[in-house]
Amino acid sequence: MADPRYNTAWKEYFEKQGYFVSLVNSKSGAGVKQVQDIVNKACEAKIERDRRKGILNRPVRAMIVGIPNVGKSTFINSFVGKASTKTGNKPGVTKGKQWIRLNKNTDLLDTPGILWPKFEDQMVGLRLALIGSINDNIIDTTTMSLELILILSRYYPDVLATRYGLEITSKAETQKDALEILETVAIKRSCLLKGGLPDIDRAAAFLIDDLRSVKLGNITLEFPTVTTEDTEPSSSAPLDTE
Repeated sequence: MADPRYNTAWKEYFEKQGYFVSLVNSKSGAGVKQVQDIVNKACEAKIERDRRKGILNRPVRAMIVGIPNVGKSTFINSFVGKASTKTGNKPGVTKGKQWIRLNKNTDLLDTPGILWPKFEDQMVGLRLALIGSINDNIIDTTTMSLELILILSRYYPDVLATRYGLEITSKAETQKDALEILETVAIKRSCLLKGGLPDIDRAAAFLIDDLRSVKLGNITLEFPTVTTEDTEPSSSAPLDTE
């Protein structure tokens, strides 16, 4: 789902902090083979200590950890080359921990997705909600879609016009601007109530679904170099993820 330009930027960002990083596409398998080299490099010192003790060919035991619904199980299945874990397009598919033999060199502990109990910055929760990593009932779909329109208007200004055939003359800078665009999307997608009024809720659902199914293109919602303006929450109240 992510924009390749910013994937590269994130890779450089984490490498500068000393992390070992590999870019992969778990669905296509691109880059997956590089992960074993990354694991070996990260564990080089440990492997050498084992060798000095006479311990040879001991598998590295690793653990996969991440937020829900970001493709952890899909990655494992791609790495192993078979369906070792269940996958789904909603959070919470992986229910418990399990050890998986990736190959003779690596054993992997698969774990369910985890989240912080609260987000002090509501924008964090919004981004996670947009990609489906927290339950959709945490933030209503219309609110999510309005915030998405503001993000797209700022960083991907041509996406909505291209996808829905809209004529957008200026960037959406306020919730009112975003609502006007959403109403236009509703009309273009024939999401109408009785009397011909735009059905905002249905249009919002279409927009979020188009984001998650990559019909809007590859979109990144958070960037390595973040300013206060970029991360300013729409509300200072913490957001519950339960």
